[in-house]
Amino acid sequence: MLLVRPEPVPPNYHDSRWSWFQNCLGALDGTYVPVYPPAVDRPRYRSRKGEISTNVLGVCSRDLKFVFVLSGWEGSATDSRILRDAISRPDGLIVPHGHYYPVDAGYQNAEGFLAPYRGQRYHINIWRQGHMPTSREEYFNMKHSAARNVIERSFGVLKMRFAILRSLSYYPIRTQTRIVTACCLLHNLIKREMPNDPIENEYTAWERDHIHDVEVDDHITTIETSNQWSGERDALATAMYNHWLGNGGGQEVFPP
Repeated sequence: MLLVRPEPVPPNYHDSRWSWFQNCLGALDGTYVPVYPPAVDRPRYRSRKGEISTNVLGVCSRDLKFVFVLSGWEGSATDSRILRDAISRPDGLIVPHGHYYPVDAGYQNAEGFLAPYRGQRYHINIWRQGHMPTSREEYFNMKHSAARNVIERSFGVLKMRFAILRSLSYYPIRTQTRIVTACCLLHNLIKREMPNDPIENEYTAWERDHIHDVEVDDHITTIETSNQWSGERDALATAMYNHWLGNGGGQEVFPP
Protein backbone atom coordinates (compact mmCIF):
# COMPACT_ATOMS: atom_id res chain seq x y z
CA MET A 1 0.00 0.00 0.00
CA LEU A 2 1.49 3.31 -1.06
CA LEU A 3 -0.59 5.55 1.21
CA VAL A 4 1.31 6.02 4.47
CA ARG A 5 0.20 5.65 8.06
CA PRO A 6 0.80 8.92 9.91
CA GLU A 7 2.88 9.06 13.07
CA PRO A 8 1.63 11.52 15.74
CA VAL A 9 3.98 14.25 16.96
CA PRO A 10 5.61 12.85 20.13
CA PRO A 11 6.28 14.82 23.33
CA ASN A 12 9.42 17.00 23.28
CA TYR A 13 9.66 16.83 19.49
CA HIS A 14 12.75 18.66 18.21
CA ASP A 15 11.26 20.36 15.12
CA SER A 16 10.03 23.84 16.13
CA ARG A 17 7.27 23.73 13.51
CA TRP A 18 5.61 20.81 15.28
CA SER A 19 6.82 20.89 18.88
CA TRP A 20 3.65 22.56 20.18
CA PHE A 21 1.33 20.22 18.30
CA GLN A 22 1.66 16.99 20.27
CA ASN A 23 -0.44 14.14 18.78
CA CYS A 24 -0.85 16.04 15.50
CA LEU A 25 -0.89 13.61 12.56
CA GLY A 26 0.11 15.89 9.67
CA ALA A 27 -2.06 18.36 7.75
CA LEU A 28 -5.23 18.42 5.66
CA ASP A 29 -6.53 20.66 2.89
CA GLY A 30 -8.27 20.74 -0.46
CA THR A 31 -6.96 21.73 -3.87
CA TYR A 32 -8.45 22.26 -7.31
CA VAL A 33 -7.33 20.16 -10.28
CA PRO A 34 -8.57 21.07 -13.79
CA VAL A 35 -10.93 18.55 -15.40
CA TYR A 36 -13.01 18.38 -18.57
CA PRO A 37 -16.48 17.05 -17.71
CA PRO A 38 -19.41 16.72 -20.14
CA ALA A 39 -20.98 20.10 -21.00
CA VAL A 40 -24.13 19.37 -19.01
CA ASP A 41 -22.07 18.86 -15.82
CA ARG A 42 -19.73 21.82 -16.15
CA PRO A 43 -21.71 24.22 -13.93
CA ARG A 44 -21.31 21.77 -11.02
CA TYR A 45 -17.56 21.59 -11.60
CA ARG A 46 -17.09 25.37 -11.61
CA SER A 47 -15.14 26.32 -8.49
CA ARG A 48 -15.41 29.53 -6.49
CA LYS A 49 -12.43 30.73 -8.50
CA GLY A 50 -14.37 30.23 -11.74
CA GLU A 51 -12.35 27.24 -12.91
CA ILE A 52 -13.77 23.94 -14.16
CA SER A 53 -12.15 21.52 -11.74
CA THR A 54 -12.46 18.74 -9.21
CA ASN A 55 -12.03 19.62 -5.55
CA VAL A 56 -9.51 17.14 -4.15
CA LEU A 57 -9.16 16.48 -0.42
CA GLY A 58 -5.60 15.60 0.54
CA VAL A 59 -4.12 14.56 3.88
CA CYS A 60 -0.35 14.30 4.30
CA SER A 61 2.23 13.35 6.88
CA ARG A 62 4.98 15.64 8.15
CA ASP A 63 7.35 14.37 5.43
CA LEU A 64 5.04 15.31 2.52
CA LYS A 65 3.64 11.82 1.88
CA PHE A 66 -0.06 11.36 1.28
CA VAL A 67 -2.08 9.62 3.99
CA PHE A 68 -5.50 9.93 2.34
CA VAL A 69 -6.81 11.29 -0.97
CA LEU A 70 -10.42 11.82 -2.04
CA SER A 71 -10.81 12.91 -5.65
CA GLY A 72 -13.99 13.22 -7.68
CA TRP A 73 -16.05 15.88 -5.98
CA GLU A 74 -17.18 18.76 -8.19
CA GLY A 75 -15.33 22.05 -7.94
CA SER A 76 -18.44 23.73 -6.53
CA ALA A 77 -18.48 21.41 -3.47
CA THR A 78 -17.37 23.02 -0.21
CA ASP A 79 -14.35 21.74 1.69
CA SER A 80 -16.45 20.93 4.76
CA ARG A 81 -18.90 18.85 2.73
CA ILE A 82 -16.07 16.83 1.21
CA LEU A 83 -14.49 16.25 4.62
CA ARG A 84 -17.81 15.02 6.02
CA ASP A 85 -17.98 12.54 3.15
CA ALA A 86 -14.38 11.45 3.75
CA ILE A 87 -14.88 10.59 7.43
CA SER A 88 -18.24 8.89 6.86
CA ARG A 89 -16.99 6.33 4.31
CA PRO A 90 -16.23 2.76 5.48
CA ASP A 91 -12.74 3.08 3.97
CA GLY A 92 -12.49 6.81 4.62
CA LEU A 93 -10.29 9.09 6.67
CA ILE A 94 -9.73 7.90 10.24
CA VAL A 95 -8.78 10.36 12.97
CA PRO A 96 -8.35 8.57 16.33
CA HIS A 97 -9.60 10.35 19.46
CA GLY A 98 -6.88 12.51 20.94
CA HIS A 99 -5.29 13.14 17.54
CA TYR A 100 -5.93 15.86 14.97
CA TYR A 101 -4.95 17.63 11.76
CA PRO A 102 -4.39 21.39 11.32
CA VAL A 103 -6.93 22.74 8.80
CA ASP A 104 -7.71 26.12 7.27
CA ALA A 105 -10.80 28.32 7.44
CA GLY A 106 -12.77 26.11 5.08
CA TYR A 107 -13.28 23.56 7.85
CA GLN A 108 -14.89 23.55 11.29
CA ASN A 109 -12.76 23.95 14.39
CA ALA A 110 -13.94 20.67 15.89
CA GLU A 111 -12.42 17.65 17.58
CA GLY A 112 -9.81 16.18 15.27
CA PHE A 113 -9.50 19.31 13.11
CA LEU A 114 -7.63 22.33 14.50
CA ALA A 115 -8.42 25.58 12.68
CA PRO A 116 -6.74 29.01 13.02
CA TYR A 117 -8.27 32.14 14.55
CA ARG A 118 -10.50 34.18 12.24
CA GLY A 119 -9.87 37.85 11.50
CA GLN A 120 -6.15 37.53 12.27
CA ARG A 121 -3.03 37.54 10.11
CA TYR A 122 -2.30 33.98 9.09
CA HIS A 123 -0.35 33.00 5.98
CA ILE A 124 3.22 31.83 6.57
CA ASN A 125 4.59 34.28 3.97
CA ILE A 126 3.45 37.19 6.18
CA TRP A 127 5.69 35.94 9.00
CA ARG A 128 8.55 35.07 6.64
CA GLN A 129 8.58 38.73 5.59
CA GLY A 130 9.55 39.74 9.12
CA HIS A 131 6.18 40.73 10.63
CA MET A 132 5.87 40.05 14.34
CA PRO A 133 2.75 38.71 16.06
CA THR A 134 1.05 41.10 18.48
CA SER A 135 -1.33 38.76 20.30
CA ARG A 136 -1.69 35.13 21.32
CA GLU A 137 -4.10 34.61 18.40
CA GLU A 138 -1.57 35.87 15.86
CA TYR A 139 1.23 33.86 17.42
CA PHE A 140 -0.93 30.73 17.33
CA ASN A 141 -1.80 31.43 13.68
CA MET A 142 1.90 31.85 12.86
CA LYS A 143 2.79 28.46 14.38
CA HIS A 144 -0.33 26.82 12.90
CA SER A 145 0.51 28.15 9.43
CA ALA A 146 4.10 26.88 9.66
CA ALA A 147 2.85 23.38 10.46
CA ARG A 148 -0.08 23.32 8.01
CA ASN A 149 2.20 24.52 5.21
CA VAL A 150 3.27 20.89 4.75
CA ILE A 151 0.05 20.08 2.83
CA GLU A 152 0.49 23.13 0.61
CA ARG A 153 4.01 21.94 -0.15
CA SER A 154 2.75 18.41 -0.84
CA PHE A 155 0.22 19.72 -3.36
CA GLY A 156 2.79 22.09 -4.85
CA VAL A 157 5.37 19.35 -5.38
CA LEU A 158 2.68 17.00 -6.71
CA LYS A 159 1.52 19.47 -9.37
CA MET A 160 5.07 20.45 -10.30
CA ARG A 161 5.93 16.78 -10.76
CA PHE A 162 2.88 15.79 -12.85
CA ALA A 163 1.96 18.22 -15.63
CA ILE A 164 -1.33 16.38 -16.21
CA LEU A 165 -2.57 17.90 -12.93
CA ARG A 166 -1.95 21.44 -14.20
CA SER A 167 -3.96 21.30 -17.43
CA LEU A 168 -7.07 19.72 -18.91
CA SER A 169 -7.13 16.11 -20.00
CA TYR A 170 -9.84 14.64 -22.19
CA TYR A 171 -10.36 11.25 -20.63
CA PRO A 172 -13.79 10.36 -19.19
CA ILE A 173 -14.33 12.31 -15.97
CA ARG A 174 -14.09 9.16 -13.84
CA THR A 175 -10.68 8.41 -15.37
CA GLN A 176 -9.54 12.00 -14.82
CA THR A 177 -10.30 11.83 -11.10
CA ARG A 178 -8.59 8.44 -10.81
CA ILE A 179 -5.48 9.95 -12.41
CA VAL A 180 -5.30 12.41 -9.50
CA THR A 181 -5.24 9.55 -6.99
CA ALA A 182 -2.71 7.62 -9.08
CA CYS A 183 -0.39 10.64 -9.15
CA CYS A 184 -0.57 10.90 -5.35
CA LEU A 185 0.40 7.23 -5.02
CA LEU A 186 3.28 7.63 -7.46
CA HIS A 187 4.38 10.72 -5.52
CA ASN A 188 4.57 8.59 -2.35
CA LEU A 189 6.55 5.91 -4.16
CA ILE A 190 9.05 8.48 -5.41
CA LYS A 191 9.37 10.03 -1.94
CA ARG A 192 9.99 6.57 -0.47
CA GLU A 193 12.64 5.57 -3.02
CA MET A 194 14.30 8.97 -3.52
CA PRO A 195 15.07 10.72 -0.21
CA ASN A 196 16.67 13.67 -2.03
CA ASP A 197 13.80 14.67 -4.31
CA PRO A 198 14.90 17.17 -7.03
CA ILE A 199 11.29 18.25 -7.63
CA GLU A 200 10.90 19.14 -3.97
CA ASN A 201 14.13 21.15 -4.16
CA GLU A 202 12.78 22.90 -7.25
CA TYR A 203 9.54 23.70 -5.46
CA THR A 204 11.44 25.09 -2.48
CA ALA A 205 13.29 27.48 -4.80
CA TRP A 206 10.01 28.48 -6.46
CA GLU A 207 8.39 29.09 -3.06
CA ARG A 208 11.31 31.28 -2.00
CA ASP A 209 10.98 33.37 -5.17
CA HIS A 210 7.24 33.86 -4.54
CA ILE A 211 7.45 34.82 -0.88
CA HIS A 212 5.51 38.05 -1.48
CA ASP A 213 2.63 36.36 -3.32
CA VAL A 214 0.11 36.28 -0.47
CA GLU A 215 -3.42 35.52 -1.66
CA VAL A 216 -6.44 37.30 -0.19
CA ASP A 217 -7.98 33.89 0.55
CA ASP A 218 -5.23 33.21 3.07
CA HIS A 219 -6.52 35.91 5.45
CA ILE A 220 -8.91 34.22 7.87
CA THR A 221 -12.36 35.83 7.88
CA THR A 222 -14.95 33.13 8.59
CA ILE A 223 -14.98 29.89 10.49
CA GLU A 224 -17.42 27.72 12.44
CA THR A 225 -16.20 26.55 15.83
CA SER A 226 -16.79 23.93 18.49
CA ASN A 227 -16.86 25.45 22.01
CA GLN A 228 -14.94 22.58 23.58
CA TRP A 229 -12.30 22.49 20.87
CA SER A 230 -12.03 26.29 20.89
CA GLY A 231 -11.29 26.18 24.63
CA GLU A 232 -8.45 23.74 24.02
CA ARG A 233 -7.16 25.92 21.20
CA ASP A 234 -7.25 28.99 23.49
CA ALA A 235 -5.26 27.16 26.17
CA LEU A 236 -2.67 26.06 23.62
CA ALA A 237 -2.43 29.55 22.13
CA THR A 238 -1.92 31.11 25.57
CA ALA A 239 0.83 28.62 26.46
CA MET A 240 2.57 29.22 23.11
CA TYR A 241 2.43 33.02 23.40
CA ASN A 242 3.58 33.16 27.02
CA HIS A 243 6.50 30.85 26.22
CA TRP A 244 7.50 33.05 23.26
CA LEU A 245 7.28 36.25 25.34
CA GLY A 246 9.24 34.59 28.12
CA ASN A 247 12.04 33.89 25.63
CA GLY A 248 12.25 37.47 24.43
CA GLY A 249 9.64 37.43 21.67
CA GLY A 250 12.21 37.30 18.88
CA GLN A 251 11.67 36.64 15.19
CA GLU A 252 11.43 32.97 14.22
CA VAL A 253 12.92 31.17 11.24
CA PHE A 254 10.68 29.02 9.02
CA PRO A 255 12.56 26.23 7.24
CA PRO A 256 10.93 24.66 4.14
